[in-house]
Amino acid sequence: MNALLGVIFHFIGGFASGSFYIPYKKVKGWSWESYWLVGGIFSWLIVPPLAAWLTIPNFSEIISTAGGATIGYAYLFGLLWGIGGLTYGLGVRYLGVSLGSSIILGLCMVFGALIPAIYYQLNPADGKDTIGLLFGSSWGKVVMLGLLVCIIGIIISGKAGMRKEKELAGQEHDHLSGKDEYKFGLGLVVAIVSGVLSACFNFGIEAGKPMADVANELWKAAHPGQGEFLYQNNVSYVVILWGGLTTNLIWCLVLNARNKSFGDYTNRKTPLLSNIIFCALAGTTWFLQFFFYGMGESKLGNGPSSWILHMAFIILIANVWGLILKEWKGVSRKTFTTVVLGIIIILVSVLLVGYGNSLK
Repeated sequence: MNALLGVIFHFIGGFASGSFYIPYKKVKGWSWESYWLVGGIFSWLIVPPLAAWLTIPNFSEIISTAGGATIGYAYLFGLLWGIGGLTYGLGVRYLGVSLGSSIILGLCMVFGALIPAIYYQLNPADGKDTIGLLFGSSWGKVVMLGLLVCIIGIIISGKAGMRKEKELAGQEHDHLSGKDEYKFGLGLVVAIVSGVLSACFNFGIEAGKPMADVANELWKAAHPGQGEFLYQNNVSYVVILWGGLTTNLIWCLVLNARNKSFGDYTNRKTPLLSNIIFCALAGTTWFLQFFFYGMGESKLGNGPSSWILHMAFIILIANVWGLILKEWKGVSRKTFTTVVLGIIIILVSVLLVGYGNSLK
């Protein structure tokens, strides 16, 4: 039952992450950096402490009494993840929802799943999955098989994206940015940088675990016999996302200055209120991915399984949105069949990881 609930929570989180960019399409008359920053204010500054306040009594005291190393490393990884996060937006802008998300999140999945396991192999800690355990146990081998299958699905999706580029060369096609901005070469470089650095969020969760452990122990003391605290990670997110806010705030303000787009925020020729509402919706939806990730992790543990499921569901949902938004309109039947095959294979990987956890 824990494995099933964990998969369900990760699916909801993946749906939120795979869908958060959609409301930005409704923003009118603003540059990318303007709507990304306004949405991010909700993602990184407003909603995380609100979620922590609603779920963890005295969460601010847990943060204030945490060691400097815990806060520092959580913030640092959040800072690095922030670079991956802002380049995620650019990757989707240049590659589209399905291809951009597949490449970025595929790399993020591999690095985020395996590096902590390698670290704990070298520095053992109670309750932490090591790379040796993953390859030396039956459940771990199934989880690793799921990771491999997902990578195959991502490669097939990428192949479909390259075929799409050739077939649509010279044609106008609309992406979430609302402009004809499909640039495969630039998008690929951005996507690789984003994928590697985006994995730092999982490292931030590991670094902030002492704060989550305090929240978990306090809750279990008040609710004996009721298992692990579903919302324990909400306190860690507050600190991690301070780092993400720092990176994105600086970069978006630089772009505002460079592109002379500061006027977006007060331009009455644009629908200011609806723009802010759609940005708030996008930012809040984005945060919900980690809100539910924390719930899934409480059932499966903060090992490779949680991260793989989280990323696989995001990739799956992003690809489905790519189909719904007709990003593949005008391609050949073979190309369309290829991207659908990629989606099916990624779905199979989810089932494998979920099954592996049921064996644990």
